[in-house]
Amino acid sequence: MKEIKKEDIQQEVFDLYDDYAHNRLNRRLFIDKLSTYAVGGLTVSSLLSFISPDYVKKIQIKQNDTRLNSEFIEYNSPKGGGKIKGLLSRPADTNGKLPGIVVVHENRGLNPHIEDVGRRAALAGFISLAPDALTPLGGYPGNDDDGRELQRKRDRDEMLEDFIAAFEYLKNHPQCTGKVGVVGFCFGGWISNMMAVKIPDLGAAVPFYGGQHTENIEDINAPLLLHFGELDKRVNAGWPAYEASLKQNDKKYKAFVYKNANHGFHNDTTPRYDREAAELAWERTIDFFKKHLT
Repeated sequence: MKEIKKEDIQQEVFDLYDDYAHNRLNRRLFIDKLSTYAVGGLTVSSLLSFISPDYVKKIQIKQNDTRLNSEFIEYNSPKGGGKIKGLLSRPADTNGKLPGIVVVHENRGLNPHIEDVGRRAALAGFISLAPDALTPLGGYPGNDDDGRELQRKRDRDEMLEDFIAAFEYLKNHPQCTGKVGVVGFCFGGWISNMMAVKIPDLGAAVPFYGGQHTENIEDINAPLLLHFGELDKRVNAGWPAYEASLKQNDKKYKAFVYKNANHGFHNDTTPRYDREAAELAWERTIDFFKKHLT
């Protein structure tokens, strides 16, 4: 069987996966609909394998990378889940204080990819904290399907409190300057937008393809950097109203729409990954944090 390439896959398959990954299709219905595209030498199993995340081969920064001091810690979230576990990372060769970044996962808990992103943020010169909102339910269960099911059992606003508490933990950490920003992906993008509303002294917020809101925009003090994939019609539908509210309230923001990029384009463990868009968006993200947190 020939090796499947991204170009072999119809856009409808990526859209189906997006529906499945966001709980709009159960697995049985997803597989049933996926079978429609198993043609021309493609099988359902090969399609499923291709579009599923690869957390073995695709991790950029390994957990034991000697350039980092990286460890799991627990912090208090009294308004959220109580004790929350998170991956705390910082460059190994830095003795002074660093600005902080809270890294917020998607709708499936702290999986290996988001741990990797947390380490990338640290290597860029920050102290990063990547919390696991599934901690009260035992933590990320080792696969994304079960992770999504667990995260559905938690209250979204309580999870928001967990990430607000992560901001406070970093802000008061002895190795942090007290200037802290947030970057989040999908669900984490929504969290990033909401943290900008809820935290008066948030240093900067960078939502990747995150759900928007139009309430209490006047409370935002942090500058925003927003990343969208052109093909992500579901999330993009809310952007015009959100942008209008930001403009009306004279808020500082920059927004980029990446051509031909899907929802999840930054996640390099799945074929939705768009290398050019992801690398540019991450470069812009780090530059944005350096400008506003240092």
